[in-house]
Amino acid sequence: MKRIAILSLGALWLFSSMVQALTLDEAKSQGRVGETLGGYIAAVKNDVETQALVERINQGRAEKYQQVADDNHVSSDNVARLAGQKLVDRAPAGQYVRGINGQWIRKG
Repeated sequence: MKRIAILSLGALWLFSSMVQALTLDEAKSQGRVGETLGGYIAAVKNDVETQALVERINQGRAEKYQQVADDNHVSSDNVARLAGQKLVDRAPAGQYVRGINGQWIRKG
């Protein structure tokens, strides 16, 4: 019985942490991440939750870029750079983007 209670608490903790996981929109609006010209997000503020989000989002983007590249017979790097330019250009005011010089800029 004690073992089931411990397992239940563990499952509850896992579920609650998944529900409360940081979203990309939240991280952008909080200034924790920004878009880069390379097509991937990067951490503006370095903490465990932000890093986990960056890894998860960038892994998904890499997979999508590879699919698009395969479908169009181009390199995934080219797809990522094209996407990066669009994402940086479309970032709304107040969000961070990494400029060509590698410095973070808050769009105005």
